[in-house]
Amino acid sequence: MTTVVKCPTCGKPVRWVPENRFRPFCSERCKQIDLGAWANEKYKIGGTDEEPPSDDTSRGDLN
Repeated sequence: MTTVVKCPTCGKPVRWVPENRFRPFCSERCKQIDLGAWANEKYKIGGTDEEPPSDDTSRGDLN
């Protein structure tokens, strides 16, 4: 049985088979649309812009 997923861009059903070189996308067009969204920073991974404290300040004075 072949697995079928939805194209992340347009929602069309996509067969998850080695012959589908665009998987998980349905086409080159949908793949490029998704790449463009990443390039334009429309997708972001959660978190803060703050840098974590360096090792020197997080451990305190151990000497």
